[in-house]
Amino acid sequence: MFEMLPEYVTEEMLYAAFIAGAVRIVIWIFFAYTIYSTLKLVKKENQNILPSQAWFVALPLFNIFWNFEVVRRLTDSLNNEFYDRQIEVDERPTQKWGMWFAWTFLISFLPLPMFILIVVSVLHLVYFITYWVKIHEHKVLLKMHIAQFGEDYNAKKEDED
Repeated sequence: MFEMLPEYVTEEMLYAAFIAGAVRIVIWIFFAYTIYSTLKLVKKENQNILPSQAWFVALPLFNIFWNFEVVRRLTDSLNNEFYDRQIEVDERPTQKWGMWFAWTFLISFLPLPMFILIVVSVLHLVYFITYWVKIHEHKVLLKMHIAQFGEDYNAKKEDED
């Protein structure tokens, strides 16, 4: 099996690459779970993406495209939910960091000089962590609001009474 590989590629290098790839997929699964659990808190009428579609973020290569969709649709879903609940947050929650995350992920797959790829990879890691934290912050904000006012709370109904 290893006969087809160049001489400088050792068996240990292959195992290390396999383990690194597996760890990366596990991280993506945890990231997808954060998106999934955030979307589960959003009312169905405010969802622009189904919670089950969040898992596509963990699919290698397909996620190059899907990251952009998740950023856009998750932002719209959160925006709708926060508007209905009249919670003051940024107009487009998570979008700025999400787009930086998606673009740096895309750029990291382009055939560029190594020093550029290293810089882009470091930036991607920073934006990925920041985006994940922002999603989690908004999830916690929604959980707190639901705990205080209930799942079916609608600020418009309260104003009409």
